[in-house]
Amino acid sequence: MDTMNDEFYMSLALDMAERAQGQTGINPVVGCVIVKNGAMIGLGTHLQRGSGHAEVHALNMAAGQAAGSTAYVTLEPCSHYGKTPPCSERLIAEGVIRVVIACEDPNPQVAGRGVRMLRDHGIEVEVGLLRERALRLNEKFIKYILTKQPFVTLKSASTLDGKLATKMGDSKWISNGAAREIVHTLRHRHQGIMVGVNTVIADNPSLTTRMDVPGIHPVRIIIDSSLRIPLDAAVITDGLAPTIIVTTESANTVSKDALVAAGVQVLICGEGPRVNLKEAMVKLGELEIGSILLEGGGTLNGSMLESGLVDRVILFFAPKISGGGAEAPGTFIFPGVELMKDAITLQGVEVETLGDNVCISGTPVPRGNLAQGVTTP
Repeated sequence: MDTMNDEFYMSLALDMAERAQGQTGINPVVGCVIVKNGAMIGLGTHLQRGSGHAEVHALNMAAGQAAGSTAYVTLEPCSHYGKTPPCSERLIAEGVIRVVIACEDPNPQVAGRGVRMLRDHGIEVEVGLLRERALRLNEKFIKYILTKQPFVTLKSASTLDGKLATKMGDSKWISNGAAREIVHTLRHRHQGIMVGVNTVIADNPSLTTRMDVPGIHPVRIIIDSSLRIPLDAAVITDGLAPTIIVTTESANTVSKDALVAAGVQVLICGEGPRVNLKEAMVKLGELEIGSILLEGGGTLNGSMLESGLVDRVILFFAPKISGGGAEAPGTFIFPGVELMKDAITLQGVEVETLGDNVCISGTPVPRGNLAQGVTTP
């Protein structure tokens, strides 16, 4: 049986915030629980950018009874006027006497100011309860707010010998149903999904979210250095989600005009012959795309990883061996290292079994002397 204590209530707030992943755009996911005299009187979650924050929803539920209460908040309450008024001011006005915060807000507009405002008004503030879980929950927001570039999650499903498909190009299905369900949840939780043009030409995917309940479709982002994408591709014609084609200055102008006429946004990143991926991340960030799920082929995966543009790697392995040598596409294609000590390494590794599939995830350790961020689609 769970003990009713600070950790119990903060865990509940984090659980609520986690359920809202994918809904808040470049904003963080936040949960709040308000407790008075041993009873929960208000619960709230930030559900949509520009709408009420978690603290506001929780205080509204408390209906004027929050005086003398404790508020458990997964992220430092804001102290500035943005699209909504400051939550710190509302907590003060409602008479909350204690605020427990999981982690500070890295946003330079907040960054400790919310804590100071609360303390300056005599409110007891504690910071750091379940901090690591809170930071992980908002890793996409933290990356974007500090760099203005999207958080990139690289997802791939392969055989045990690292193949994305057979030598004849057949890839359906490598992973099992449980793994594919997780992938669609990942799509729901990222603002964009990125593939190379070769994937579009070979499979004509929709790149949408398909779950048992309706999900949010990510923006489709296609890396296409010379604009080879067919105008009848599903990502151009189905109208299910916006599509961005990332290309180069040397790409065919006629193709560009036709894509724009079809309602596609075209981003020019680099002179050519290949897309400059680092420039692409900057420009996608300027479009307020704060997170991307990379479902690329080996070349795009390898270029993004070697360029230091991948923030998290999620690899699904099926108990299959397809062989095929160089004719069968591999998960990562890049020049590679000469010594094993120089190999790209993951930290914070997690391993999960999904029936007969295995999922390995982790964060790439930053490396020096990174590549220039180009790819070949």
